[in-house]
Amino acid sequence: MAGLSRDRAMPKDQNHPPYAASAATASAPPPAPPPVPPRTGAGRDRTGLGILLMCATSLIFAVQDAFSRMLGAEYPPVLVVMIRYWVFALFVIAMVARQPGGLRRAIRTKRPKTQILRGVLLVVETGFMIEAFVRLGLVGTHAIFTVYPLLVAALSGPILGEKVGWRRWTAIGVGFAGILIILQPGSTVLNLGSVLALVSALMFSVYGLLTRHVARDDPAQVSFFWTGIAGAATATVLGIGHWEWLAPGDWIWMGLLCACGLVSHWLLIRAYELAEASALQPFAYTQLAWVSVIGVLVFGEVLHMNVVIGTAIVVAAGLFTLWRARVRAG
Repeated sequence: MAGLSRDRAMPKDQNHPPYAASAATASAPPPAPPPVPPRTGAGRDRTGLGILLMCATSLIFAVQDAFSRMLGAEYPPVLVVMIRYWVFALFVIAMVARQPGGLRRAIRTKRPKTQILRGVLLVVETGFMIEAFVRLGLVGTHAIFTVYPLLVAALSGPILGEKVGWRRWTAIGVGFAGILIILQPGSTVLNLGSVLALVSALMFSVYGLLTRHVARDDPAQVSFFWTGIAGAATATVLGIGHWEWLAPGDWIWMGLLCACGLVSHWLLIRAYELAEASALQPFAYTQLAWVSVIGVLVFGEVLHMNVVIGTAIVVAAGLFTLWRARVRAG
């Protein structure tokens, strides 16, 4: 989902592109499939087409989140997540089976506990996001969730032992000031949806850092497989007790939700085949624009000025941290 999600200051290596998990980012799950190096034709990659595909992916993720909100308002979010992950697991198996070594290679991980923890985190985070969509709305949830790249940067020191310079710490501070502008503490009662959105951002940032951690020993193919399979198993354990048959018409929405997830991730794969992650990252934020349009026109949400200003500050701070990470890496 929310869809998703996705550094987003996320993994620097190309095996785990920055906003890939984010675009799944915000869409929250599941993360992007294992990308391949950009194809070069006549000595250059097709960056323009890759950017176009990333924008299309962001639009589909936004639509996906709208379906998640609709279904989450009628059924337990964990049930919606469980059905989504069943379909996603089949997609993962089909994709990984086509990679060198196939499923036999994908199963072999050097960090099984961490891989399982990643899957658990992403499932719970997705459920929280859907609940936040229902309680807070698409616009408010995504506005708060944009803080997660800053959380990744802040936590990369204690979790991965990386050095975060004063420039990025300044950007992190500015970004959290933007979150305070969005939340307006003291002027209103803190909505549970806001808390869930913040917790989701925190969980997704930890998921991203763990992804970066396992990338030291496991290739993207392995991480992708374990995310889907461990996630589906976790979602089933948590959701099977909440099973109920969807109304006939709602199965259509669920089918569209799952279809959006598969199409968006296929487009994401293609985008990363055509262009570098660093070139695509900024355009993943177009999902915020689509979410705002859908939230206002479809769900009657109100786009308050403090949310607009705060989100702009958070996104700018996040892009700065990504740029600084790229400068340090280059």
